[in-house]
Amino acid sequence: MAKSFLPKPHYVHLDGLRGVAALIVIVYHVFECYTWSPVPHGYLSVDFFFVLSGFVIGYAYDDRWSRGLTMAGFFRRRLIRLHPMVVLGALIGAICFFVQGSVKWDGTSVSSFYVVLALLLNMLMLPLPVGAVADVRGNGELFPLNGPHWSLFFEYIGNVLYALLLRRLPTRWLAGVSITSGCILASVAVSNGYLGVGWSMVDGGLWTGLVRMLFPYSVGMLMARVVRPGRVAHAFLYCSLMLLAVATVPLLFPEIPSWASGLYDALCVIVVFPFIVWLGASAVVTRQSAQRVSHFLGELSYPLYAVHYPLMYLFYAYIGMQGDLVPIDQLAHDWPVALVLPFACILLGWGALRFYDIPVRKWLSSVWN
Repeated sequence: MAKSFLPKPHYVHLDGLRGVAALIVIVYHVFECYTWSPVPHGYLSVDFFFVLSGFVIGYAYDDRWSRGLTMAGFFRRRLIRLHPMVVLGALIGAICFFVQGSVKWDGTSVSSFYVVLALLLNMLMLPLPVGAVADVRGNGELFPLNGPHWSLFFEYIGNVLYALLLRRLPTRWLAGVSITSGCILASVAVSNGYLGVGWSMVDGGLWTGLVRMLFPYSVGMLMARVVRPGRVAHAFLYCSLMLLAVATVPLLFPEIPSWASGLYDALCVIVVFPFIVWLGASAVVTRQSAQRVSHFLGELSYPLYAVHYPLMYLFYAYIGMQGDLVPIDQLAHDWPVALVLPFACILLGWGALRFYDIPVRKWLSSVWN
C-alpha cells in the first residue's frame, strides 16, 4: 500500500498567480494569429509556470524522501496530477481537427489514420520529429493536435530530472546548475531574439525546450530550499500586475533590436519571475473572498491551459489563417468571435475540471492507493 503523507500548508496566492498566467496565455493565443497583440510577450507565462512548478515541487516533496517517499510513489502522484488532462486535451484536439475538416494549414487533406496516430503519440507524450507523417497540421509542432502540450512534455522531463538527480544535489550544486542553465538560457534568448521556442523541432526543439525549462525549474527548487517568504500586504495584486507588465511592456518599444528583445525575455525569466514567486509566497491572506478567488484560479489554471488551444485552431481556421499572420485590421470583422473565445476556453476548462479532472484524479488515487 502506498505511504500517505499529510499535506503541507500551501501558498494559496501562488495558485491564483498560476491562474492569472494562464489567462494571459489565453489572450496571447487569441492574438497569436494577428500582426499585433496586446500581450506580445505573453508566451513568457509558460516560463513563469516552470519557475512556479520547480518551487512547488521542491517545497512539497524535498522532505518526503527521507520519510519514505519512493520513486514509484512520486511518479504515481505526478502522473495522477498531470496525465488525465493530457489525455483529454489530446482527445479534444483530435475532435476539433475533424470538425475543422481534417486538413493541414495549406488545405491538404489528412488521412484519419495519421490523425489517430497523432492522437496516440500525444496521449503518450511522444513528440514528433520534423516531417513525421503524424504532423497533421504541417506546422512542425511537437504535438500538432494540441500545441501547448510541448511544455507539459518538458514538465515531465523536469519531474524525472528532479526525482533522479536534482533533489539529491547539495544546495550549492543546485545553485551551480541554476547559474549555468541561466547563462545558457540568456544566450539562447539573445541569439534567437526571444524565448518563444521549444514547441517545435524546427527551432532546435528538444534542446531549446530543455534550456527553457531547466533554469526556471532548478531556480524554483533552489528557492524552495533557501528563500524564506516575508509577509506582504496586497502581494497578489502586485504580482498579477507584474505578470501583466511582463507581457505588455514591449509594446512601448516596438523598434528595439532582436538581441534587446531576447535580453528582455531573459531578464524577466532570470530576475522578475523568481521575485514574483517570492512575493506571491509572501502574500498575506486577509480575506476569505480573496482566498477563494486564488483557489479557484489555481484549480482552473491547469485544465484551462491543457484544453484551450484546440479552440484556437478552430478560430484560426475561421478567420482564414494559413500560416501567415493575419492583418490586425481584420479584427474589425472578427471581434465578436475573438471576444467570446476566451470565455469559451474558460468554460471548457471549468467543465474539464469539474466533470473530468477532479473525478478521474480521485478515482486514480483510490485505485493506486
